[in-house]
Amino acid sequence: MDTVLEQLAQRVGIALKDRQLVLAVAESCTGGWIAQVITSIAGSSAWFDRGWVTYSNDAKQEMLSVAERTLRQFGAVSEETAREMAEAALERSRAQTTLSVTGIAGPTGGTTQKPVGTVCFAWCLPAQETASQTRHFDGNRDQVRRQSVVFALEDLLRRLNQM
Repeated sequence: MDTVLEQLAQRVGIALKDRQLVLAVAESCTGGWIAQVITSIAGSSAWFDRGWVTYSNDAKQEMLSVAERTLRQFGAVSEETAREMAEAALERSRAQTTLSVTGIAGPTGGTTQKPVGTVCFAWCLPAQETASQTRHFDGNRDQVRRQSVVFALEDLLRRLNQM
């Protein structure tokens, strides 16, 4: 694993342990990369519970109860969908903290409104409302996915440090 991701995962783990929190993740375009980065850290079972890879709309609905109406009205790549994913992960796990990611890594699938590189994130932390954000990343498929993993974990770390 690359050093940047490893160090970031270690920092997230320390922040979660220091706050006695456990993390769960719900991923689409990253295909489990966040869970892989987290679980590559020895001892991560102390602060990581589980992850879902819900790549298709059916999987989002079946595994995380993302509303069909949400998918129809806003699309799979939307902050609304990301929030529903993160909130469902919180409800269906033993975690107190969750993050979700859904986006268009490319090289196809983009539109004028949502070009390739559009990625939506959401985070649930204790005693806070669900937060969400949309980012646009440049690069090829792997670069968009890697940037998404980095951003999701960096922003989680930032949010944990504000607690």
